[in-house]
Amino acid sequence: MADKAGKRVSFMMILPPLIFLGVAALFFFGMQRENPDALPSALKGQAAPAMQLEAFSDKEMLTDAALQEGGVKLVNFWASWCAPCRAEHPQLMDLAAEGVAIHGINYKDQEAKGMAFLAGLGDPYSLAGSDRSGRTGLDWGVYGVPETFVIDGSGRIVTRFAGPITSSVLEKTIRPALAEAAAQ
Repeated sequence: MADKAGKRVSFMMILPPLIFLGVAALFFFGMQRENPDALPSALKGQAAPAMQLEAFSDKEMLTDAALQEGGVKLVNFWASWCAPCRAEHPQLMDLAAEGVAIHGINYKDQEAKGMAFLAGLGDPYSLAGSDRSGRTGLDWGVYGVPETFVIDGSGRIVTRFAGPITSSVLEKTIRPALAEAAAQ
């Protein structure tokens, strides 16, 4: 009987350090991921999903055919009520000024508020549409705004970035994805 109690005490003394080492190993290997904030996209390498958009003010309409036309383009889901969308807007304006085609999808927003947003901050979008119901966002796997997709010349998704495009994200994620899309 005393032997069983001795083994139980030994096991109970070893168990906490083993649990600690297991958790530490999980944290260590988790931290080794390239970008822990990046969300994988099931659509990477696939054709951009069909869109069910409504017209957005007097802007030229974003269509499925426009995504399949030659050339690299960005598709940016945004909304006037989205503070991170406001934060990323200068980077979008810079890209548009460089000649990058940026197509905007106003997501679950009121048209008048979206137009006021663009009137105040500038309009980087060459084509646009409104996704008031969120149906297109669901089809694209959007979980919130802003989200930006890099599309190659054949309409395939090269990269998805969830969150605001900062100057760091622009240099480390978006520009390399634009170069990759141009090379395809």
